[in-house]
Amino acid sequence: MSGIPPVPEGLPGEVFDSHCHLDIMVGERQASSGDPVAQAAQAAGASVRAILEQARSVGVTRLVTIGYDLPSSRWNAAAAADHDDVYAGVAIHPNEAHASTPEVLGEIEELARLPHVRAVGETGLDYFRDWASHDDQQASFRAHIEIAKRTGKALVIHDRDAHDDVLRVLADEGAPDVVIFHSFSGDADLAKRCSDAGYFMSFSGPVTYKNAGYLREAAGVAPQELMLVETDAPYLPPVPHRGKPNAPYLIPLTLRCLAEVKGMDVRDLAAAITANGEATFGAW
Repeated sequence: MSGIPPVPEGLPGEVFDSHCHLDIMVGERQASSGDPVAQAAQAAGASVRAILEQARSVGVTRLVTIGYDLPSSRWNAAAAADHDDVYAGVAIHPNEAHASTPEVLGEIEELARLPHVRAVGETGLDYFRDWASHDDQQASFRAHIEIAKRTGKALVIHDRDAHDDVLRVLADEGAPDVVIFHSFSGDADLAKRCSDAGYFMSFSGPVTYKNAGYLREAAGVAPQELMLVETDAPYLPPVPHRGKPNAPYLIPLTLRCLAEVKGMDVRDLAAAITANGEATFGAW
């Protein structure tokens, strides 16, 4: 891994990053030796303020920072309270579903009721890793769905190799008013199914990868009124920066790819996604 990606050409309009992990980027959670991307991001020594300023320099004016366990949810909720251009999501990641005790979920719900916390997530199902059983994951996912409905917040879904079960659980429980498939990983068929259900699809760096034609096909099918864009920073950077740390300032590379796929002007797509941001997370 060699360094931090350079700043790309700025956007002609404003847009926002619908999903990143500020706590990992600034080193609040120290990266393990098996997490070289996060290690490199933390070595850069950026502060939340510096990350926001760099993002603004290319037209990315707001972001949503997402929790994945109780400590990260607490930290991200506090960061959102401290910065006007930041909202937070809080949840227990499906890989940590064994930690979804009643006590922990109760605190997640308390955090979700805070005004600057606008999402319950990331939650969902991850069948790629076996860190938590499918039963534990589904039970945790169902609990988070109910929290999102009780608090009136958007539900941010992590769906990895689990499309059918994610849709089934949502149908079983009754989906909240706003559902977002974070880092959308399905094909055009899943995009149609999400579109029919009114679920938002948030596209990240992999849509730019040469071997991810299925993601571009999905983006082509997704209605612009149901599209979001994200980094998942410090992970999943767009080309030509695979393997390097991601950050909100790299959104323009992903957004330009999406605009090309949609046959849209970049400014128009940015405006549509910004409007979708208000529909999903509320007015800033």
